[in-house]
Amino acid sequence: MPQNGQDHLLTPGEVAAMFRVDPKTVTRWATAGRIGSIRTPGGHRRFRESEVRTMLAELTNDADVTNGIGPAH
Repeated sequence: MPQNGQDHLLTPGEVAAMFRVDPKTVTRWATAGRIGSIRTPGGHRRFRESEVRTMLAELTNDADVTNGIGPAH
């Protein structure tokens, strides 16, 4: 995390790599409100790393429970 307290911002491609999906899927998630995004002055989307990691952890935990790997909530 940057020293000034701001969260590191990720590109749609970086987020897509973390979730193993196409970058267009990440853009659709943002449009649908599933994940928050910030627009750059040039109109490109950026995603807060902390929010992305939280979402990834939640999805991973849900998948583990569904597959009988982890404890139920």
